[in-house]
Amino acid sequence: MPAQQGGPRHPLGLGRFNAAPAAVAQELLLSCCHSRRWAERVTAHRPYPTLDALLAAADEAGYDLSRTDLDEALAAESSAAPHPDAPPAAHTALRAAHAAYESRFGHAFVISLDGVRPGERLDQVLAGIRSRLGNEPEEERVIAADELRRLARARLTFGIAGS
Repeated sequence: MPAQQGGPRHPLGLGRFNAAPAAVAQELLLSCCHSRRWAERVTAHRPYPTLDALLAAADEAGYDLSRTDLDEALAAESSAAPHPDAPPAAHTALRAAHAAYESRFGHAFVISLDGVRPGERLDQVLAGIRSRLGNEPEEERVIAADELRRLARARLTFGIAGS
């Protein structure tokens, strides 16, 4: 479960994002999805008239990631631990599930939990790992890429609008 609080700590705002130097815009974008090509492409198409236009451009750039770009982005993701108040058994189960997934596919398990209630996140992650461990590697790359796009979208929304 990659950290769901990715992205910058303070929202930048669309106007400031559009006007920011390319390096600043790319820094924000890399905190959302760590593919240099993706960040450069989204930066190059500024200014965006609306947040929705920016998100659409980010999605489009995400669909065009090469195998190398996707590997770069997935390598930067990390598996997050459950809430500190979760019982020890939950920590153990999640560590074991993440280890099995990373051993099989060579990268952290990525899943967007946007819209999932905090109390349901651990179950969602464990169920996701269990169901996806049976995937063939190429099938899982497609799913991981889709989840990464969803994560980037949520992180970017937070980084621009703060919500």
